Amino acid sequence: MAKKHSAGLLMYRIRQGQLEVFLVHPGGPFFRKKDEGVWSIPKGEIEPGEDPLDTACREFEEETGLKPEGPFIPLGEIKQKGGKVVSAWAFVGDWDSSRPLRSSEFELEWPPRSGQIRRFPEVDRAEFFDVQEAKKKINPAQVELIDRLQKYLSGKKTTASNL
Repeated sequence: MAKKHSAGLLMYRIRQGQLEVFLVHPGGPFFRKKDEGVWSIPKGEIEPGEDPLDTACREFEEETGLKPEGPFIPLGEIKQKGGKVVSAWAFVGDWDSSRPLRSSEFELEWPPRSGQIRRFPEVDRAEFFDVQEAKKKINPAQVELIDRLQKYLSGKKTTASNL
């Protein structure tokens, strides 16, 4: 059986000279009380025949309500613990935390075996974190994406005008 392949975007910004990355917290009852190690980049499964970067952009918008704008920095692929492969890109952006998060929803029988179908947001929170905090919050396999972004940015001369 083929492993699932997802694509996502890591939005970042520079505040007071420090890199911050934008992460989302999964919605639904399974993650309600979980924090460290469950946050993620906005991502989703690539549909057959769909371009991975198009998937990443679509999923970002569906999960946050924000339309991402490039240029996009390729971060390559990582493999998560369950075997899912994630292709990722980074881009410069910002998000006003006072703005309500607009996420698509999914249906789930909840409570289990109750016969009740309930709707939950795919994402229930979104936030910028400094790198140190982000590496605690994010799915452990995705830490590599932050590392790759840091490496890319350290190889460039960064000024306020190009960030």
